[in-house]
Amino acid sequence: MSAAWLRVARCAATGAYCLLRKRSAVEEQRRAAGGEALMGFGMAAMAVPAAVFTPPGWAWPLYAAVFGAAALRALWAARSGPHHLHHVVGTAAMVYVSLVMAASPTSSAAHHHPHIGAGVPLVTGALLLYFTGYVLLSGARLVPAAATTGTTGAVRWGDRPELARACRLSMGIGMVAMLLTM
Repeated sequence: MSAAWLRVARCAATGAYCLLRKRSAVEEQRRAAGGEALMGFGMAAMAVPAAVFTPPGWAWPLYAAVFGAAALRALWAARSGPHHLHHVVGTAAMVYVSLVMAASPTSSAAHHHPHIGAGVPLVTGALLLYFTGYVLLSGARLVPAAATTGTTGAVRWGDRPELARACRLSMGIGMVAMLLTM
């Protein structure tokens, strides 16, 4: 139970930081931050232990619709560059998890932790491989590089690329955890 609360706290904190990034002076940061905040808060809501709150039956299809719309938006943004494709995969994974949760038994214990094999094993496995690779790659990118000289002024919290990478890493870890429970 405490692990679930840690996941809720981490995902909510990630969503909150992404909202802070919406105030960035960099247009690309602002665009990506909105979708990432939605993912963080959505993952936090899905991770709340069922013993505390069991969402009504209509909540899971609503999650699927919201993340489906976010997936379409991310797909549209992917026209400008392949780096947006991760957002497409992430939002599609949230749609998948929402649909699996909607199809799971309605008992409170099974609502947040569906029975083993509740999803399509091939889809779950492919998403698990993708996000595990993403987490490992993102973690490697957080390793400090040689310091660059010539930076001017203080960098605002919303413009710090290492914090944005840590935010994405946190959401990737959350997605791996969600997929492992399926």
